[in-house]
Amino acid sequence: MYKFITYSLMMLFIFTVQAQINLPAGSSAASVTTTVGLTEVSISYFRPKMKGRKIFGIDGSALLEYGVMWRTGANSGTTVTLSTPAKIGGTEVPAGTYLIITTPGDDQFDFMLYGDPSIGSNFSKMKSDQILVNMKVDNLKSSTMIETLTFQISDLSADNSQANIHFQWADAAWKVPIEVSFDEIVMADIAAKTQIDLSNYMAAASYYLETGKDLNQALLWAKSFLAVESNRRYYYLNRLAKIQAGLGMKKEAIKTTEESLEKSKAAGDNAYIKSNEAFMKELKKK
Repeated sequence: MYKFITYSLMMLFIFTVQAQINLPAGSSAASVTTTVGLTEVSISYFRPKMKGRKIFGIDGSALLEYGVMWRTGANSGTTVTLSTPAKIGGTEVPAGTYLIITTPGDDQFDFMLYGDPSIGSNFSKMKSDQILVNMKVDNLKSSTMIETLTFQISDLSADNSQANIHFQWADAAWKVPIEVSFDEIVMADIAAKTQIDLSNYMAAASYYLETGKDLNQALLWAKSFLAVESNRRYYYLNRLAKIQAGLGMKKEAIKTTEESLEKSKAAGDNAYIKSNEAFMKELKKK
């Protein structure tokens, strides 16, 4: 009898689970990930919609009142994950996952990065030593109403060392700067890997050129790499010419550019043909 009842309850449970109706979530889950320098920056959040409601305000009719802390998204809130240490809003933050807490305001939002994402919106559990970043950010006031809460990692800099955490919802918007440092990691990688693999020499030389480091060392690496005839491709020669020019070696730079131009024409690479021709004109003006 007992076994029959147990079996019946089990079958009822299975039937109930199978019979549940799948419905779309009121606030869909979302994530955005971008690599800034060598740091993977990921934002995970839930996206509430306006649905005709007033979102921010002070008159009691708004969903989110000015001056009241908010988990900056629906459900369990919004988190940002850093794969390496980075600066958020100018403050050093270790690698890890953090809860974004904001306090909306008409002109500014208070932005906070909190070390224990599990608290969600239970702010009574907050501890001061878990607050890693606490700053004010301007409310940029979007001219277009944004129906669904949106996070982006925007404004990635040309040198790949800076970006912004970018929030938009309703008529509100703000940005918090991210800064990363990857030079120490790259330099350690160069020191280790150029000793064991010649193919890394050109990458190391290019990094030194782009970051304004010792061009004499860059030249040695580039020449060692290009001493292998099969490596003398036009894009590598273009790098060598720029290193030579940076060292004031005009004649050598012109000769290398001529070789790069000839090989880029043979390959039909119009971008490098134009780049080499422009660089040649620049060299001959000096």
